[in-house]
Amino acid sequence: MADTTPTPGIHHVTCIAGDPQANLDFWVETLGLRLVKRSINQDDPGTYHFFFADAEGTPGTSITFFPWEDMADGTVGSGQVSRTAFRVPEGSLDYWADRFDEHGVDYDERVERFGETVLPFQDPDGLPVELVAVDIPDDDPTVPWTEQVPAAHAIRGFHSVTLWLVDPEPTVEVLRTLGLEEAGTEQAQGDTPGDERTRFAASGPVGTYVDVLPTVRSGRQGHGTVHHVAFQTPTDADQAAMRKAVRTLGQSPTRPIDRHWFRSVYFREPGGVLVELATSGPGYTSDEPLDDLGGRLVLPGEFTDQRERIEAGLTDVRIPGAEPAETDG
Repeated sequence: MADTTPTPGIHHVTCIAGDPQANLDFWVETLGLRLVKRSINQDDPGTYHFFFADAEGTPGTSITFFPWEDMADGTVGSGQVSRTAFRVPEGSLDYWADRFDEHGVDYDERVERFGETVLPFQDPDGLPVELVAVDIPDDDPTVPWTEQVPAAHAIRGFHSVTLWLVDPEPTVEVLRTLGLEEAGTEQAQGDTPGDERTRFAASGPVGTYVDVLPTVRSGRQGHGTVHHVAFQTPTDADQAAMRKAVRTLGQSPTRPIDRHWFRSVYFREPGGVLVELATSGPGYTSDEPLDDLGGRLVLPGEFTDQRERIEAGLTDVRIPGAEPAETDG
């Protein structure tokens, strides 16, 4: 790590959904996140790519989805992100349990983990999600979106992801190379009782933790599973240095790919999890004003001359809280 800047933490998590309307409704209307970008999958332009985040799309707050309607349901298992956890202010979990009751969301009993209380639940596609009650400092970089949920209870970016791995040790070496340090070990609760959960911590205040659990349970990618987890590399130079460090471990990271709101490098770590290194900028306001984020279908530059064809192939959706969406066509 001598020549690299440690990652501040998680940049975003990208997941697989089924019905795009159900996905929009749940993450905006039920969980209260802001739709900060409505675009397409750049590798599969016939599929939406939705980005949900805090009020300003702060790095470390955005969960994104590919709604692949024709894909089968997935199964969470080894080589995957098994749980995606968000921070909420201390004392908010009763509010969220009541809200889930009102919205018909099933949730599990709360568990204690590393001195924090966790409320597990699933999204409409069965994606395992958790809310973790934490003390949010006054100088926290996240900005709560309050259209659906009051600031006192609003989601404030990622807390952690949990990785299920057959053999954790090679993955741990990757995490250490990214700059995470071991922060503790305890008996697992809530997912694989009897196993030890080991926590690794990054240097930033949001998306700080990665938990690692051993499992031989097999999984299958599909609806309700995580496609990849992205870690922040603040600048292009940081990303280049981290890419070089990852290569020294025998990994084969891609060259940087322009995702327009950030630049991305991908590799599949030894345990099977697809990992991205994402720059912090230019950010979601690079092509839309802050007040208008998510208000229209944004097409990356190479697709702008295909707008009519792309829009014709996408499922019609209603944007929660908005009038019928306008397009650029």
